[in-house]
Amino acid sequence: MRAVTIPMEYRQASADFDRFIVDARDIAALQTTNQAYTMVQAVLYTFRRRLEISDGLLFANALPPVLRAIFVADWDLEEPTLPFSERRAMTREVQAFRGNHNVSPETSIADVAAALRRNVDKTLLDRVLARLPAGAVDFWQASSE
Repeated sequence: MRAVTIPMEYRQASADFDRFIVDARDIAALQTTNQAYTMVQAVLYTFRRRLEISDGLLFANALPPVLRAIFVADWDLEEPTLPFSERRAMTREVQAFRGNHNVSPETSIADVAAALRRNVDKTLLDRVLARLPAGAVDFWQASSE
């Protein structure tokens, strides 16, 4: 019987996530990676609320393992899908996540998008986003794009 090697994306998952969360912290000008984690989780959940489960899983497969796990964790499969709305309204949704424990800036969605684009296969991400409902591509536009 031939042994199967552990895929590199799993071997490197913690180091890759650490690099991503530091990027998110620095781009958003937050003080700690704990603050960045809350922002990232809020942005991912805000996006997830706008996807059907099959679209959410398609998106999740474009993410590195730790971000994939965060994206699908505690998903309420009975929650109704929301439409994409203007950036300001979705930013308010991000900022409301965990209330007083959230210091996400006005630029939080674009900041997380920029960090994500630095740390994933952009071609794959763009290909997946193009298959998702209208609004998905705009949601993941980084401020520098």
